[in-house]
Amino acid sequence: MRVRDSVVVITGASSGIGRATAVAFARKGCPVVLAARRAEALEAVRRECERHRGAEALVVPTDVTDAAAVDDLARRTVQRFGRIDVWVNSAAVTLFGPFEEVPLADFRRVMDVNVMGYVHGARAALRTMREQGSGTLINVSSVVGVLSQPYAHAYGMSKYAIRALSASLRQELLLDRADNIHVCTVLPATIDTPLFEHAANYTGRKILPMPPVYSPERVACAITDLVRVPRREVVVGPMGRSLILQSRVMPGVVERMMARHVDKKHLSHKEPAPAGQGNLHVPAPGQGAAHGGWGGRRRTAMRRLTAAAVLAGAAAGVARWARGT
Repeated sequence: MRVRDSVVVITGASSGIGRATAVAFARKGCPVVLAARRAEALEAVRRECERHRGAEALVVPTDVTDAAAVDDLARRTVQRFGRIDVWVNSAAVTLFGPFEEVPLADFRRVMDVNVMGYVHGARAALRTMREQGSGTLINVSSVVGVLSQPYAHAYGMSKYAIRALSASLRQELLLDRADNIHVCTVLPATIDTPLFEHAANYTGRKILPMPPVYSPERVACAITDLVRVPRREVVVGPMGRSLILQSRVMPGVVERMMARHVDKKHLSHKEPAPAGQGNLHVPAPGQGAAHGGWGGRRRTAMRRLTAAAVLAGAAAGVARWARGT
């Protein structure tokens, strides 16, 4: 499918990966439909999108946990543009804390947004795509949908679930011979977005992104490429690809390594943080942003050097393990 002029719906478009993806499609001349809870932030994204090649942008404030609201999002898109060529499920929230201490209501909210929100989006998108006989559904999962982490149980479970949902949908479409409808999954590594700042946090420690940190534009590029050349799953970030490869060979080693790495790099030992619900139940105020200010774009050279060194060490470790078996 050609990217230009594709009608694209994006949930979670007010910030982070969703916002960067909206701008990326607008730059390619695509009409974009922007969905999230924050109308003010969506209007800011609309203005940014419409500066590129005169792209059209439709704002539809939507809580993805509300199935009727997501159905209305699809209806308004078809009413305005006549079709849905691409639907990107990108809305996400996260929660950190010891398993036995996080409030169950917060745990459930993460699952409602990150899993049921994608279910609602997929149902609305596929219903339209089946009628028109074509389309691409893109679900944004995460590297933690393959590699679990401590203190982020709900988020990790949701990202595993998204991969399972995508695989199951691909199988159904295969059996139905719906060859022109594609379901793709994107697995980003650590991305420079406001997600960490907006996270619900019951650890007592400030949440930090684990290095290396990649830009949201890098994920947006992978998403737009999937429209042109659909693929089952795409990992964004060489560090993520390396860790997934290692986990297939040495799952126990990687599991222990991730536990220690999260404790040392993901949770600050210097900055305490009060307990709070973040943006789980109430959206963050303001106009939003694609970047979180974690240096994902400004430290590109440092990130590449760090990634190269770690990848080299990982490859050597795998080789030593293989020689010993």
